[in-house]
Amino acid sequence: MASVKQFQVTFDCAEPERVARFWCEVLGYVVPPPPEGFATWDDFDRSLPPERQGSAFACIDPSGVGPRLYFQRVPEGKVVKNRVHLDVRVGAGLVGEERLARLEDECARLVALGAVRVRLLPADGVDESCIVMRDIEGNEFDLD
Repeated sequence: MASVKQFQVTFDCAEPERVARFWCEVLGYVVPPPPEGFATWDDFDRSLPPERQGSAFACIDPSGVGPRLYFQRVPEGKVVKNRVHLDVRVGAGLVGEERLARLEDECARLVALGAVRVRLLPADGVDESCIVMRDIEGNEFDLD
């Protein structure tokens, strides 16, 4: 029988630390401690060659259950819809108006952090409602 593999989710972006800190706020993730021998991530970053400074950042689930999120700087901007996106499960187990209220509350919190609301996908008899959003660099995600 095959063993379950750990994985991380990698985001291409222009400003890795800024996007990572946004997702920390969205998910309740934290920035991991800096590498051994460095008091802060800024100290570590300054130790890198100039062309690598600010090129990557990560955040982790403090409980150790969720995947690590890794953000890497790329030269090109986002030009098409994501082929993979995160569903942020804030309404799990809720239906109808109670679910919509929970989604709307979380949407308002994330808009205050810089996210953009794209549209509400209302319940259709098969799937419950969700809200399509974009993070601070335009990456799509759903509030589900």
